[in-house]
Amino acid sequence: MASVSALLGGIRVIDLSRIVAGPLATQILSDYGAEVIKVEHPRGGDDSRHWAPPRAPDGQASYFFAVNRGKQSITIDLKHARGRALVVDLVRGGDVLVENFKPGTMDDLGLGYEVLRAVNRRLVYCSISGFGQTGPYRERAGYDAIMQGFTGLMAITGEPDGAPVKTGVALVDVITALYAHGAILAALHHRARTGEGQYLELSLMECGIAALINAATAYLVGGEVQGRWGSAHPSLVPYQAFRARDGYLMVGAGNERLWRTFCDVLGDGEMARDARFDSNAKRVAARGELVERIEASLAARSRDEWVQAFSAAGLPAGPINDIAQVFADPQV
Repeated sequence: MASVSALLGGIRVIDLSRIVAGPLATQILSDYGAEVIKVEHPRGGDDSRHWAPPRAPDGQASYFFAVNRGKQSITIDLKHARGRALVVDLVRGGDVLVENFKPGTMDDLGLGYEVLRAVNRRLVYCSISGFGQTGPYRERAGYDAIMQGFTGLMAITGEPDGAPVKTGVALVDVITALYAHGAILAALHHRARTGEGQYLELSLMECGIAALINAATAYLVGGEVQGRWGSAHPSLVPYQAFRARDGYLMVGAGNERLWRTFCDVLGDGEMARDARFDSNAKRVAARGELVERIEASLAARSRDEWVQAFSAAGLPAGPINDIAQVFADPQV
């Protein structure tokens, strides 16, 4: 069986993208064995090279290294004819091109899909933009944080009585990268069967909206506009972060069997038998009272003791780690 790092051996990717979404998509392709040539501007390169602190030991911004592993970097000034000719030469021997300029920029440079398709009909050309290649907002710039707000993700993230909150990582960028790399793999599969290249078009907006999943269907199907629930789940109780004696853990009881298991481990058989809590719908209605009772019981033991006890009983539970704790965990 071939290793993951050899799955895309022989595939060459020309990466004209910057910041996170495009570079992360091409980094995943590199992890699968593709040769990725990252094209940067001669003056300063990718913006994320300068997003510091924090910095790597050699002084470069650590942000850049998060999404540019395993690539060859070259500099080309696309505003000069010689630079554009170099890109065309790369495309002749390439398989995939990824770019995330504002819509119309690549066409203005003479490097749009139709032009490069004439050079290499097998080319898979992937364009990533903020709001899409068409529509009234196509000209708008769009960083991840802007899209977290626009797509509604911030409106459903944070405490119920607090302000909208952005996630701690560039989540829309990451989601877009995953969609983009999957689309590229599908296009390469299509090309292997037909010999045809493809034009792929993704936007942060569309991928951010796709990430709404059940919050979107709650509105589209049921007319409900979801609010902010903190760490809790709008449709399940208990399913949230709880404070133990020395820290926080996450617990999820997604069905009645797990609810009974939760009560058993907690040592509260009375709660399991209480008619006010004998269905998930009733527990959701009594959320405030139930959460207060659960937290009073959890205060008796440490976070790790509870995680071990719940896990041993087959109940989904885990610690809420900081980043250092994540990388110190033996499973990681």
